Amino acid sequence: MRNLVKFSLAFCFIVIVLGAFTRLTDAGLGCPDWPGCYGFLTVPQSETRQAVAVEAFPEAPLDTQKAWNEMIHRYAAGILGLLVLAIAIVAIRRRMRAATRHQPFKLPIFLLILICWQAALGMWTVTMMLQPVIVMLHLLGGFSTFSLLYLLYLRETPYHMLGGDPKLRELRSLALFSLLVVVGQIALGGWVAANYAALACTELPVCEGPWVQRLNFAGAFSLPKAATYEFGVHSYAERMTMHVLHRLGALITTVVLGFLLFKLWRQAQSALFKRSAFVITLLLVIQLALGVSNVVFSLPLAVAVAHNAFGALLLLSLVGLNYNLARKT
Repeated sequence: MRNLVKFSLAFCFIVIVLGAFTRLTDAGLGCPDWPGCYGFLTVPQSETRQAVAVEAFPEAPLDTQKAWNEMIHRYAAGILGLLVLAIAIVAIRRRMRAATRHQPFKLPIFLLILICWQAALGMWTVTMMLQPVIVMLHLLGGFSTFSLLYLLYLRETPYHMLGGDPKLRELRSLALFSLLVVVGQIALGGWVAANYAALACTELPVCEGPWVQRLNFAGAFSLPKAATYEFGVHSYAERMTMHVLHRLGALITTVVLGFLLFKLWRQAQSALFKRSAFVITLLLVIQLALGVSNVVFSLPLAVAVAHNAFGALLLLSLVGLNYNLARKT
């Protein structure tokens, strides 16, 4: 079970990276139908199949590169779904044995429900033409699956008594608050990405021109009606507001995590928590550098994908810290 969860965790990270790559290459509608592609299980390659695709979807011209980006992500997500199903089956079989009732059961079942919800969100992402709320929820669902798989991996791993760090238990509330702040920042980032607002501000530390006068908070979190949401439908002022809020969120996240890390570095005595402090510090610095690079270099694909990936890893590091702080010493 532990090896299965470990493999699923690594594969989930790949799916998250592929999802970011698909979104950032504007391939979210690379296939206008679901779960297939232009009515086929794979991207139409032959002239005959491409002719059928054009006839069936005249409003969605076939771009084979974008279509493959989308389908590879779907294939990977499908494999992840099968892995989570296997985890749930193993958990059910273990539950039926009286001697192993202490092993995780509810978490694997919840993961199975979550992965089914993710599949539905993936379908709605296409059928609702990249509606921002659905896209953001799909991103959050992927990060949630990643986090819960890691939590399950921790619960399947033999736990060693900590010792030497009883004072760190006082940091549980701060660690939980830090986790929630990071989740909020990820949600803001998802909203920025879903509305194509990543380049709404091209200067540092804030936006160019009279940006304060242009702020439109109500519009930034509105959902205008549109036939398609590809490439965004909000005005510049609304997208700029989203971007500004994400930068402000990054500042708040840095301050909160900085305070947590200050206390953690100061009080940690065991190797476990010293390692956690080092990992969180490193990931935070990398994530900030990637965020700045996205602005300075106008959202390079590799940097933008890495920004998404390291955000997931930062979230995971805080899940691990909260888990270890909650365990009894």
